[in-house]
Amino acid sequence: MTLESSVEFAENPEPRCACVLLLDTSGSMGGAPIAALNEGLSTFKDALAKDPVASKRVEVAIVTFDSNVRLLQDFVTIEQFNPPVISDLGPATLMSAGINMALELVHNRKALYRSNGVTYYQPWIFMITDGAPTESDEEVRRAGERVKEAETNRRLSFFAVGVERADMEKLRSISVRDPVKLKGLDFKAMFVWLSASMQKVSASKIGQQVPLQPVGWGAVG
Repeated sequence: MTLESSVEFAENPEPRCACVLLLDTSGSMGGAPIAALNEGLSTFKDALAKDPVASKRVEVAIVTFDSNVRLLQDFVTIEQFNPPVISDLGPATLMSAGINMALELVHNRKALYRSNGVTYYQPWIFMITDGAPTESDEEVRRAGERVKEAETNRRLSFFAVGVERADMEKLRSISVRDPVKLKGLDFKAMFVWLSASMQKVSASKIGQQVPLQPVGWGAVG
């Protein structure tokens, strides 16, 4: 436990709802897709900032993956979240490595909550990709097993969104719930849905099952 985290949780002892945005920043996302994604991040921030409960309870972190995996933004509440402008793109798609970093990030954040006596909702990992992993099938399989094991044991909720030419069959092999294919580049509608979902979860009781709105911005399966 760090002094900084102790002060943070003392000043805001509200329950936490952690959400990792796991974003594909490989080269194929260049141009219109990355511009729409950046606009969507701002929409996400603006929508949640208007909700006085969600702005104190929802925490967001951003992990990007291309030829490298980066923690672009560690967990902060929406009050402190300044959406980054993503521009650096790499040729590869290290999706499995990105998933593993997101899983570790959630695990460590939950441990920090517990050590500070802060209650928390089941965290979300929300992955957006327009391609397929460039790692070995074995690496992808192991990452998928970790996701499924964590979700089956109710340690987190994992969502996969495919953009344009994404390999939806590969995404189905990773996620327990069916992946969603984004309609065009409607990131804004997707992030409006995500912010509304975070608002509903953060306003509920800990452990309560919250029904989510239909994904009008995409096709399931």
